[in-house]
Amino acid sequence: MQKFKDIKGFAFDLDGVIADTARFHGQAWHQTADEVGTTWTPQLAESLKGISRMESLQMILDAGNHTDDFSQVDKEALAEKKNHFYQRLIATLTEEDILPGMKSFIHSAKVAGYKMSIASASKNAPMILDHLGLANDFVGIVDPATLTKGKPDPEIFVRAAEVLELSPNQVIGLEDSAAGIESINSAGQISLAIGDAVVLSAADLIFSSTADVTLQSIQSKMDKIKSN
Repeated sequence: MQKFKDIKGFAFDLDGVIADTARFHGQAWHQTADEVGTTWTPQLAESLKGISRMESLQMILDAGNHTDDFSQVDKEALAEKKNHFYQRLIATLTEEDILPGMKSFIHSAKVAGYKMSIASASKNAPMILDHLGLANDFVGIVDPATLTKGKPDPEIFVRAAEVLELSPNQVIGLEDSAAGIESINSAGQISLAIGDAVVLSAADLIFSSTADVTLQSIQSKMDKIKSN
């Protein structure tokens, strides 16, 4: 693993890392599942984390054995309907919805000279950051519409490093999903997971809460790994 002093930037997932917009995705996808006749379960909800809109819809259809019940036009209409509902929900976001410790971490990283980008499957990331008051803290946002593959493919985090004009080994990627951690690892970056240590065991660094993520705590974990 690289030394902390070699890190120059951070690439952030958005949902579940910076703000809990995942709950809004859950509400919106739950509504879609009800509409198509798929039973909504905690397992299905978990499997959609970090996955693109059309892939998520397909997973919902597959879970209910409705794979062949909808045309491509129907699927696009369902996805668009879900997004409209989701956008109404995220329009209610304010700075108060930033997850514990993240506002402080982002601002301290910026002051310390680190460059930051967003690597989210959400096409609504610019709107969300604007509502949260964080839009000016990031160098750029990877546009998921320009990607050919979703997580766990490394493409989005490779692009996030390119946005920062940094090599992969100079970047730490932050994620809360197993698919996202796999994406970061495959991109050659240090993976920082936030959440369940068992589910996210493939990560280089694991924090149980966003409140625990600071420059000092990251350095401490990296130094400890290097010394072992």
